[in-house]
Amino acid sequence: MTAQKHHKFTRPTWAEVSLGALRRNYAAVRDFVTPTDVCAVVKANAYGHGHAQCAKALQAEGAKWFAVTDCAEGVALRDAGIKGRIILLSGFWKGEEDAVLEHDLTPVIWDVAHIKPLEHAAKKFDRTEFPIHLKVDTGMARLGTALADLPQVVQALHASHSIYLEGMVSHFACAEIYDGEANDDQLLRFETAYAIVTEFGLLPQIVSVCNSAGIMTRPNAWKEIVRPGISLYGYQLPLHSASGGGEAAQEFQVEPVLSWKSRIMALRDLEAGQPVSYGGRYTASNAAKIAVVPVGYADGLSRQLTNRGKMIVRGALAPIAGTVTMDITMLDVTSIPGVEVGDEITILGQVGDKKITAWDHANIAQTIPYEILCNISARVPRIYLD
Repeated sequence: MTAQKHHKFTRPTWAEVSLGALRRNYAAVRDFVTPTDVCAVVKANAYGHGHAQCAKALQAEGAKWFAVTDCAEGVALRDAGIKGRIILLSGFWKGEEDAVLEHDLTPVIWDVAHIKPLEHAAKKFDRTEFPIHLKVDTGMARLGTALADLPQVVQALHASHSIYLEGMVSHFACAEIYDGEANDDQLLRFETAYAIVTEFGLLPQIVSVCNSAGIMTRPNAWKEIVRPGISLYGYQLPLHSASGGGEAAQEFQVEPVLSWKSRIMALRDLEAGQPVSYGGRYTASNAAKIAVVPVGYADGLSRQLTNRGKMIVRGALAPIAGTVTMDITMLDVTSIPGVEVGDEITILGQVGDKKITAWDHANIAQTIPYEILCNISARVPRIYLD
């Protein structure tokens, strides 16, 4: 697919998504974990990259498993033409069970109350072996069946004639720590849970516990399927040791998939001492040239970048000058020669030897790249490059 021209949009702020980079990242994970299978996590609009286009590119690359948050995201993938298995990581709400069956989605469950609605829906759609995956809480205290409640849930599954336990899942709380005892403890709890399930005569054939960081730090826990998310989009959490020692984890290389761009809409010449933007939080110490860029926090640009972030203009780094506003941000381009209205600027991405990543924004905003990418709002058009 070729890029759409930015001038088709009335407001020249856009994100470019490299489907080639996405496919290469998927292949890097796949090759790293072979023969373990890979479930591509495309929840939250593919971490802000666009679920439909990303999922279709991954499907073309050979992905057969996809993970989303809920039923609405699963149906959206089916509507986009995704044929593979779609797992609902956060299960389903009461009243969505018919849609789960109709669109052949695979819900993750963790409560006895989930079983009866699915049984009724399976009967309605004449399904006698509808697969579900059981989530076990091994230490996140988020979603999942507690070990004490597991026998009750497994008994209900064993008694069901219309749904069956195809898989078991859990999630590491500290996957990026490659020698942490907490991860070992979670794996032990998971093995205990698996033993309880098999004692009741059930044999889940698909087991999955590893996210992107877990893939690198816990190869002994790859099991049948791994679930990369952020690594597909070109980012990794830094791996570290709990004790300061131990053998470092093996890593695979990925590249950022998304670049975020805009254009200069106006230039202002300031006198020394003139303040910029709300609150006058930036004051020109000398005569200065300020570039006005049509991007702000309504587009997902963090206000924490005020006076601290940078953008790339004509291959140079230009500091953000003053408060990031809802729709507009100002840059100090005094030291950059030849700047003109209409010049392309890079918010995230690389130009020559200058590079700004979601990590750069995250470090300033005291958050993680996930949030930076997911916060890029819907009013920023995604342009897909192949």
